[in-house]
Amino acid sequence: MDKKFRVQQWKMLLITMFCYLFFYTGRHNFGWAAKGMAADLHIPYTAIGWISFAMLIGYSVGQLINGNLADRFSARLMVTVGAYLSIMTNVAISFAGSGTVIMILWALNGYFQSMAFAPGAKLINNWWSEEERGKAFGFYTMAAGLSSVVTYLLSIILLQQGYEWRMLFRLPVLLLLISATAFMIIARDKPDVAVDTQVTKQPEVSWVDRYRMVLGNRKFMVVSLGFGFESMARYGLIFWVPVHYLGGNWKDNPGNLWVTFLLPVGMAAGALTFGMLSDSLFKKDRIKAIFFGMLASAVIAILVYIAPVHNLLLGSILMLLAGFFVYGPQACFFPLSPDLLGSSLTGTGIGFMNMIAYLFAAFGEPLLGFAIDTTGSTNSIFIVISALCLLSVACVGTVKYMKQPAVKAA
Repeated sequence: MDKKFRVQQWKMLLITMFCYLFFYTGRHNFGWAAKGMAADLHIPYTAIGWISFAMLIGYSVGQLINGNLADRFSARLMVTVGAYLSIMTNVAISFAGSGTVIMILWALNGYFQSMAFAPGAKLINNWWSEEERGKAFGFYTMAAGLSSVVTYLLSIILLQQGYEWRMLFRLPVLLLLISATAFMIIARDKPDVAVDTQVTKQPEVSWVDRYRMVLGNRKFMVVSLGFGFESMARYGLIFWVPVHYLGGNWKDNPGNLWVTFLLPVGMAAGALTFGMLSDSLFKKDRIKAIFFGMLASAVIAILVYIAPVHNLLLGSILMLLAGFFVYGPQACFFPLSPDLLGSSLTGTGIGFMNMIAYLFAAFGEPLLGFAIDTTGSTNSIFIVISALCLLSVACVGTVKYMKQPAVKAA
């Protein structure tokens, strides 16, 4: 491979990663602001839950739309516009005075945030061939995992410094402004010469046909269902683990604060590791890699359920492993879009996948809340999460992996 092109490949991957590294500062900041927001604006926690639900629905719908658009329009432009609109929405929320206004803005923010991942994945797919696709998507998914780490750190620091909840919507997104601007300047949608021969052989199809082709692929539908259960488990951990470990006041449990922090750290490490393993150990069989990861996640969730909550060392190890195995398989789910559908449907496929994922995640939160209310213990969520992981295993276990040839228009 030409050395100059190799440099460009890594340059496009790294700038896309750098941009997405700060995207969650405009989305995962909400959980840290919720307590102060509820107290300041006299919003009940039920309403806070519906605000979070609204964002997930906005993100889900946006994934379905923007994934398709990414196969038609410039990924570079879509990511940049989405970032700028998300920043503006976050700042607007910081000045809002009612729960209704915040819910509307937060739902819009979900849509704007959805303009990044699938288009970014499309850009990466354009630059990286099938032989290294798992590695490239592993790095990209790792950036998403590290984005949670960055947002956790920034939110903790701002709260410890005594800043009010409104500042969580103003200060962290400044980093997204910088990274999105750099992305707009440096990124290019595709190389001059296609790196995958099937890209040049695919006929141009309408947006309706792209949806039809995705919906008509049974294997991809089953995989997307498995991804939905994986996402329910992942968001269950992201949202409820702090509740489980920190209790009513995180300042009373400073040691547990760092136990929860290891969850997104494990997620970032898992994404990179699974992406590489799917190319090497599993010989590009993404299904086997996902099956292994989700099965391990189910076992670890049971171990967390059994383990005493006050054992910080054991809790730290289990949280690191929980994040590693529940998030790592995501790096294997995303390459299945070009693998099963063909490169020209990468954006539409990933957008559909993420739409299913966030619909499941949105409805999974009330399910986990119901489990806590019914049992009277936050520990019960890990039984539910283990069951969700096994449902993901059951779905992908029915799919025999075989790379599909490019889908042609009818």
